[in-house]
Amino acid sequence: MRRQELLRVRGRSVAWAPPLLLLVAIAVADYHTIGEFRMISWIVLVPAIAASICGVWGTALFAVLSLVTYVVADSAWPHEYRAGRADFVLVALGGILATLACAIRVRDEHRALHMGDVTETVRRTVLRPLPSGWGGLDHAGVYLTADAHARVGGDFYDIQPGPHGTRVLVGDVQGKGLGAVEAAAALLGTFREAAYHEADLATVAERLETRMIRHRGHTVALGRADGDRFATAVLLAFPDDDREAVDVLLFGHEPPLAVGPHGVRALTAGAGLPLGLRGLAPGPPQVGRWRTADDETLLLVTDGVTETRDAAGAFYPLADEVARAVAEDPGIAEPGRLAAFVRDGTLRHGGGRLADDTTVFAVRRRPRGEAPEGGRLRP
Repeated sequence: MRRQELLRVRGRSVAWAPPLLLLVAIAVADYHTIGEFRMISWIVLVPAIAASICGVWGTALFAVLSLVTYVVADSAWPHEYRAGRADFVLVALGGILATLACAIRVRDEHRALHMGDVTETVRRTVLRPLPSGWGGLDHAGVYLTADAHARVGGDFYDIQPGPHGTRVLVGDVQGKGLGAVEAAAALLGTFREAAYHEADLATVAERLETRMIRHRGHTVALGRADGDRFATAVLLAFPDDDREAVDVLLFGHEPPLAVGPHGVRALTAGAGLPLGLRGLAPGPPQVGRWRTADDETLLLVTDGVTETRDAAGAFYPLADEVARAVAEDPGIAEPGRLAAFVRDGTLRHGGGRLADDTTVFAVRRRPRGEAPEGGRLRP
């Protein structure tokens, strides 16, 4: 199906053109030559080419046309070289095999398209689309998977508005594969509920920790080796009663960077352990409160950015690169441009290769007096 989409003129499929032109060219060449042109060597290519770009019925049609053309050409000059019965069988057999190959190709393409739809549905479930201005925040996100064929991995992010303000979660589940995707989905589901209902950010953190432990216990009970899985994350809260405040809670994750026209600074908080490892150091998580300006954007990334290495093995200097770019052009601090800049810088530093899933997420409050699109959820 996708091959045929590439062979379109004004919206109409022209996948039939290449095999038809080849068939005509073979017939013309046979007419203008005597016995030195072996038509059998070329005409079997017609259904083969049709099988690669046409549908099943189109391929079957070209298989029949090839056989008819061969019979007509062979009978047109009775005094010249005549093909034997074996050649006719070869052309017919080639057409049958080409049609079968086309049927297999179309079936596999349908299956691949279906799996692509399933993967996209999983991606949209885990990383749901965020409306512009959701929760009173301007935001921009970039999500790149290390596996070029995958659409979703262990990185996750979301914004959840609620009656207690807007909360933001960005994180990275340890490991890769479907197990990491499952854990990310479990944490996001808990975040969306807890961030809406719970007034205290530390309680949201406790709910996430409990969910990670419960999920891990469930997978172990199923006989899977997920007993040591954990997740690093950063949890932000934008309270309604203070526009210049942002609360930061870290779970073994890189602190967010506040990026503005006047420079770059890290918004640190207590050194919390990753989600799922609280048992190593029991106690409530420490929440840090910071003041931010209206023109500052909070930049959150996963280790796919900070641990990207160049050819010499040096890590990507995220803060230095962003600071240099903002000094040259303060407009880089806008969320969309900032996320794109970090994405391009990461890919450039790594030579276009990613060793891990990579997430770049930039958020800041909408300007004063500008109503949030999507609104703030109320009970």
